Amino acid sequence: MAKQFGIIFGCLFLGELLALVPGMTIPGSIWGMLILTFLLNRGVVRAATIKPVCKFLTDNMAFFFIPPGVALMLYFDLIGKELIPIMVATVVSIIIVLLVTGHLHQYLHSRSKHHNQHK
Repeated sequence: MAKQFGIIFGCLFLGELLALVPGMTIPGSIWGMLILTFLLNRGVVRAATIKPVCKFLTDNMAFFFIPPGVALMLYFDLIGKELIPIMVATVVSIIIVLLVTGHLHQYLHSRSKHHNQHK
C-alpha cells in the first residue's frame, strides 16, 4: 500500500511543484490529478496498481471533510449575513456546471458517432 500512496502523493507533489511556477493559476491538486490521469492513460501506472488505495480513500472520504466542516463553524455569523449571495452563487454555479457538462457531453457524443461512421 505504501507504493500506491507513493504514486498518488508523488503526483500530488509534482502538481504542487508545478503550481509554484510563476503565472500558473491552476491549483497543485488539479495538476496532480492531471499528471496521474496522464500516467494512467499512457500505461505508466496501471489502474489496478492504485485501485486498493483509491478505494480506501473514497470509502473514508467523509473523514476528510471533518476539518473543513468544523472550521466552517467559526464563520456562521458571516455566512448568516451573506446567506442570500452565497445561495444565489451556489444555484447559478450548479446550473452553469450542468449546462456546460450536458452540452460538452452532447458535443463529444455526436463527434464520437460522426468519427465512428467515417471509419
